[in-house]
Amino acid sequence: MTASTTRRTTAARSRIAAVGAIAVAGALILTGCGDQTDKASSTPSGAAANSSAPLFSKLPKKVQDAGVIKVGTDATYAPMEFTEGGKIVGVDPDVAAAMAKQLGVQFKFESGTFDTLIGSMQTGRSDLVMSSLTDTKARQEGLDDKGAKTGAGVDFVDYFSSSTGILVKKGNPQGIKTLDDLCGKTVAVQRGTTYEDSAKTQAEKCKTDGKGELKVESFPTDAEAQTRVKAGGAAADLNDSPVAAYIAQTAGGGNDFEAIANPTDAGLFGIAVDKKNTQLRDALKEALDAVIKDGTYKAALDKWNAGSGAVTEAKINAGS
Repeated sequence: MTASTTRRTTAARSRIAAVGAIAVAGALILTGCGDQTDKASSTPSGAAANSSAPLFSKLPKKVQDAGVIKVGTDATYAPMEFTEGGKIVGVDPDVAAAMAKQLGVQFKFESGTFDTLIGSMQTGRSDLVMSSLTDTKARQEGLDDKGAKTGAGVDFVDYFSSSTGILVKKGNPQGIKTLDDLCGKTVAVQRGTTYEDSAKTQAEKCKTDGKGELKVESFPTDAEAQTRVKAGGAAADLNDSPVAAYIAQTAGGGNDFEAIANPTDAGLFGIAVDKKNTQLRDALKEALDAVIKDGTYKAALDKWNAGSGAVTEAKINAGS
């Protein structure tokens, strides 16, 4: 869901008609503990591989044989990824579907709790993570928010650019325009995201500047953070600009929220791959470059009004 200091952490997360409900409540049913996953999937099981696809030979033999790339996601973050009619849909599944035609295998999305996705991938539950996950040096190196080593880290194939979105109640009753306006107030965020880190950093800045205490409330899902704002318990919810814009457009028929963007702090979302799986990483990069070139990537973004986040080329570990 933005600068390197403001995003779905060590990331953040938006959602259409049926999603208005998801944005504030429906997402709750998808939240689990540990590495639990939801049965909703973006592809049918038992998909057959297409060995004549342009980039099929670039894939690891294991993936070629399976005909499927297993994708870990947190499908509570419209329009990037969310569940509709028992199926995971959104920007990420549509970009993946375009890449699948180049690779000759299907991407099978399974939903789990956001802050467990990388760990689940590294234990073999999924092949990659595609979930509006911000590419940061800390994630690349496996560091926690204090700089301590907690894992092997991951590699990213960067596919989307997003900035911080500040979601406030309709009418913006507290006059929020920037993060500094949150000093002396309460902000709601999704736990385990870079926006949780960003809010805590802003709280320290408010204290240093003598502008009043910023209280940070963290929730398992962004939907719960939205509910807190809607109820008046928090002045704002921090997430990614396309997500905030989507929620403001759809929740309550567009009558619940307003979105404030800060395009000067753009950061990159990346597809996370285990560092040992360089063959898959490089195949994904080639596939992304191919769909950028043929226009299907931009069409997937435009379908969800997310074209402003398009990148012009695939890069590896370009986050900061």
